[in-house]
Amino acid sequence: MYGLNRAEVIGRLGADVTVNHLVNGGRVANMSVATDEGYLDKNTGERVDRTEWHRVVTFQPGLIDMLERHARKGRLVYVSGTLQTRRWRKDGEDSDRFSTEIRLAPGGRVQFLDKPKGANGSDANASTGNGAQAAPAEPTEAPAATQEDLDDDIPF
Repeated sequence: MYGLNRAEVIGRLGADVTVNHLVNGGRVANMSVATDEGYLDKNTGERVDRTEWHRVVTFQPGLIDMLERHARKGRLVYVSGTLQTRRWRKDGEDSDRFSTEIRLAPGGRVQFLDKPKGANGSDANASTGNGAQAAPAEPTEAPAATQEDLDDDIPF
């Protein structure tokens, strides 16, 4: 079975990246990206702005390191990944909860579209607060498909 699962958003980070340690020794990074959309209200003729929040998650060690250095609240970011819905049950509850996220796996991409603000508010290549120089992120992408990958039989 074949399909396409891709999500792309451009928006602002709602908070600094959160990195948690897993029981198996790995790490997971979580971000929240806000996208804005506006429309004119038919009844009043006034502009109405609406914000949509997107959860972003990655388990990629190199990407997590880069996000720890550069992913700060308010930064303009481009994110490309796949949609993934997780299901879990909270202790003491009888019903499942669901969360749909943009997953940054190999082939996913994060790119900062602005320069970080310095301590004085300027747009210089200032320190991000942990000693690293701020710079646009290197995209994380999977290797290109080979001809062997493309020779599978199509089921229709």
